[in-house]
Amino acid sequence: MTNPNDFTFGRAELEAAVTKGVLDRNAADNLTEFLIQNRDTASEPDEERLRLITGFNDIFVTIGIALFLGALYYLLGFGLQGSLGVAAASWGLAEVFTKRKRMALPSIVLLILFVVSSAVTSWHFFVPGIEASNFYDGELHGLSVGLAAVAASTLHWFRFHVPITIAAFAAGLVAIAVTLITSVTGNLIINYPVAVFAPLGIAVFLAAMKFDMSDRNRVTQRTDIAFWLHLLAAPLIVHSIVRPLLTDTAIDMGSAVAIVSLFAVLSFVALTVDRRALLVSSLLYLGYASSKFLSWSGVASENAGLSILIVGGTVLVLSVAWQPLRRIVLSILPQNVRNLVPPAAA
Repeated sequence: MTNPNDFTFGRAELEAAVTKGVLDRNAADNLTEFLIQNRDTASEPDEERLRLITGFNDIFVTIGIALFLGALYYLLGFGLQGSLGVAAASWGLAEVFTKRKRMALPSIVLLILFVVSSAVTSWHFFVPGIEASNFYDGELHGLSVGLAAVAASTLHWFRFHVPITIAAFAAGLVAIAVTLITSVTGNLIINYPVAVFAPLGIAVFLAAMKFDMSDRNRVTQRTDIAFWLHLLAAPLIVHSIVRPLLTDTAIDMGSAVAIVSLFAVLSFVALTVDRRALLVSSLLYLGYASSKFLSWSGVASENAGLSILIVGGTVLVLSVAWQPLRRIVLSILPQNVRNLVPPAAA
């Protein structure tokens, strides 16, 4: 018979306690960190766990949400009424599947749909007739869209606390910043995208690191928030740097070397902070550069299959050897840096 004085509980029980109001969010996070730090045995190595689905019912519900809201948007018309209806319905469905049932994947989808439909509603209401491609023409057309995304994500966060909401909030701030920059100097975003998007991406990355450094053991909701911020920061940085290298019909040797070097730098940073999400945005460019190297070397001529094989192999090697590589990287970094990132697995 089980001793009633000996019991264990996990993240699911804490989330249920938060949902029912037994614990508030800060108390649950603090309790989780305390229990992790006071374990007698070391915890398992971090594998960048992400709470994406709690069961197949998440997928089943998400399919239903997509069908329901897609049909609603079609029936209301592809305009102001449709986007407003989807925003209202997304909030209502979140009251059930996020607030009450705490389902992970439906919560993520409903948040994205609510923020996007709110931004589209603002677009149709404040700047009707303006094409999306003209948002950043120096006339502040995109300001209402960015402000709507920020407002929608703020409201959603205070009600539902879905981790991806902070990334949606950051994306809205990025849209606002880009609009303001283009209103001052319109050609900067076209001629020098790295000067606009790279600093914005670095700012998002630093925000992600702020959450990561406050939860080095990766046990609270803050680590999920950081994951989505990293996923937003990576394309802002990578695409803005690589885009000028791809202006011609074919890249030269210097551009290909630069792309591979960028991937190496991102790999070093990703290993340091233990975030694989930073590498996702650069994989396509790595494949393109690899195909060029193969063509120049005479091994293959524009062999897409072989270049994809190289990229896939690189990903698999990094996946298998991630922890040993992290130990090597951390060993060459100063102690004050190692104190800011998750410890290397033994």
